[in-house]
Amino acid sequence: MQRKGAVKASTTVQGLAGAEVPRPSVAPRIEMNQGEPEHRHFPRARLATHFDLWMDDGEGGRRFSANLVSINVSVSGAFLASTFFLPMGTVVRARFALEEGAAPVETRAEIVREERGPEEEGRSGFALRFLDFSGQTEVALARLFLGARLRAFTEDYLKSQRARSLPNELERVIDVMAAWELLKATTPGDPWRGE
Repeated sequence: MQRKGAVKASTTVQGLAGAEVPRPSVAPRIEMNQGEPEHRHFPRARLATHFDLWMDDGEGGRRFSANLVSINVSVSGAFLASTFFLPMGTVVRARFALEEGAAPVETRAEIVREERGPEEEGRSGFALRFLDFSGQTEVALARLFLGARLRAFTEDYLKSQRARSLPNELERVIDVMAAWELLKATTPGDPWRGE
């Protein structure tokens, strides 16, 4: 419900060139690292997905809401294409799905950076830093980066004699987790970056 005096961005999502960007109907296209050196703790994925942003008014309504599209996403934040800006440090609620039909990731986020430039010279928008998540939805975000490696490792490990000898599913899950942690501790590289 929209309260009087609330600001609402257009519900038509537009890219920087003004073209409408539909909600994803298939799994989003992900490109790790985008060819740039990665200095963040978590890598970014090029991911165009629909973000719903809002600020509550304290009375059950919303004093601001907007629908934007991401340019990239990581476990710690996202960069959203936008031609409007909110003050740095503004805290918003955000909801976005990583693929069609998936449960949405829900988070509280802070605006930490903006890029204002002519559309023809580069991107325009702002960066969000995720502060906290609702209902462990951050697991879906982590799975975006680790899912394929974890699946391959788990499938391989569950074929082992040790895993087949364990008495139940819980014991196998615990064993796989222990084996994964042992692999991380004894192997150089960073599993978040596919190393």
